[in-house]
This record gives sequence, C-alpha cells and structure tokens, in this order.
Amino acid sequence: MVYVQIFLAFFYPGILGYGGGPSSIPLIEHEVVDNYGWMTTSEFSEVLALGNTLPGPIATKMAGFIGYEVAGIPGALIALLATVGPSLVLMLLLLNILYRNRNSPRVKRLSSFVLPAIAILLADMTLDFFNTSYDAIGLLVTVLLMAAAYFALEKMKIHPAFVIMAGLVIGGFFL
Repeated sequence: MVYVQIFLAFFYPGILGYGGGPSSIPLIEHEVVDNYGWMTTSEFSEVLALGNTLPGPIATKMAGFIGYEVAGIPGALIALLATVGPSLVLMLLLLNILYRNRNSPRVKRLSSFVLPAIAILLADMTLDFFNTSYDAIGLLVTVLLMAAAYFALEKMKIHPAFVIMAGLVIGGFFL
C-alpha cells in the first residue's frame, strides 16, 4: 500500500505542477507533510534546501530522496517515475500541438493566469518555513538570517548553493 501512496503523492504534483519544479514543490509539500505525514515542515524544508544545492531538477531530487526515505530503493524509483511520468507522456503526446500554438494568445493568457497562482503557493510555503524557523530559533535570528540571505543573494551575488550551505551551518549551530 505504501508504494501506491508514494506513487499518488508524487503523481498528483507531477500532473498538476504546471511550470516545473517550483510550481510543484508546494503540492509535494502538501502530500508529504500534510496528507501522509512522512515528514514535518522542518524536515521538508531541509530536503528542499539540500535539493536546491545539487544540480538538476528539484522535483526529481526531492522525489528520489523522499521515496527512498519512505520505502527504500523501490520507493525512490516509484516516486521518480510518478514525478516525471506525467510530463513525459504529455510532452510526447502534445508536443506537436504545443509547437504549432506556442504564440497563440490563448496559451499566453493561460500562462498569465497560472503564474500568479504559483506565486501564491510559493508565498504560502515561504510563510510556513518562516513560522517553522520562528518557532525553532526565534524572531530575531529568523529576521537576521532572512536579511543576511537577501544581502548575500541580491547585493553580493553569491551563488544560492553557498547561501543555503551557510544557512544549514548557522541553523545547525542554533538548533
């Protein structure tokens, strides 16, 4: 039964996550944290941070790791298949249609409706991470880490992988 749950937990975000990894991360979080309870929000944020430091698509890295944690190698393979399967099948079936209509006003309008929804889902996930951090290390340290990360990313142009690693080290120190 756990294999079916793993498949469904990653199939739904795979089929509904229009826009790639960033749009499916909140959906994966809902399935893994809220629906099945395989991880806490804090553990999920650590997996997300680790996944962001590694090269490649974030959704597949997270699926492989979470699937492995829940049910070993078969779980990882099932989670990976469920994550990439919907996109792969739809791409193969609809590639010709999408290519012919790529400049269509309807397709552009669809994107203009979907992108704000993705932004709201990511903002909700960010708020969950903020609340988890606030509960664990307090408001002052959380705000200082956010400000330092913003400064490092936007002003100093430090690669996000290094900022995430620094955050992990600082988080390990305070936790």
